[in-house]
Amino acid sequence: MPKFATEPHLVCGFPGSGYVGKLAIDHLIQELHAEHLVDIYSSSFPPQVMIRTDGTADLMKNSIFSWQDKETSLLLLTGDSQPSNPDSEYALAEQILDFGARLGAKQVFTLAAYITGVFVDKPRVFGTATDASIVGDFASHGVSLMDSGSINGMNGLVIGIAKLRGIKGTCLLGETSGYVVDAKASKAVLEALLSIINVNVDMSNLEKRAKDTEMLIQTIEQQMSGRGGLTQEGQQQPQKPRNTGYIS
Repeated sequence: MPKFATEPHLVCGFPGSGYVGKLAIDHLIQELHAEHLVDIYSSSFPPQVMIRTDGTADLMKNSIFSWQDKETSLLLLTGDSQPSNPDSEYALAEQILDFGARLGAKQVFTLAAYITGVFVDKPRVFGTATDASIVGDFASHGVSLMDSGSINGMNGLVIGIAKLRGIKGTCLLGETSGYVVDAKASKAVLEALLSIINVNVDMSNLEKRAKDTEMLIQTIEQQMSGRGGLTQEGQQQPQKPRNTGYIS
């Protein structure tokens, strides 16, 4: 196990709506050339294997990587799946935090999606934290404060359990429609995170994916507007969903 010069930040990017958190954390792992530390397997993950880019197959898992420079240390968690039931979610959250605590982590971040049901040109980043001092700094990093609602699944559970352990927790959520894999929202979330932890990363590859997302959204919107009017007699064209503020 690595020895860190500074207390590491534990950053989690679980797969979820729009793959907002996972795309962000995978980009971070790739660009920082982070070191693989450990894999976590669970019988509560879906019973299937994942086919990797090199053609090999692996059981579904979560993986933790590490990176550090002279000023900052990071533990980076990416995953193929979240657990399928509450008991397993609690067990996995405890296991992740146990591992982080053994390596000295005093702060944990989860990266998630703020689902609105509508397409936006510039996704906002929303945030909540378990410590008032963190919340007070959100505005300086371009993060909008959440003041109601709840956060489902591992993204909420990890920071909630962290608070009980005396570990500061922050969840950053990228605004997304929830309809597409949204690299634009991932880019917005990652930029906010990097501002908070003061780390610089080349964003070129994620920016390319964000442009792909933008082109996909434009195509969908053109198809929706092209239908126009009534689809059949007495049946109106479906309207764009309103902002639901659903959080994942």
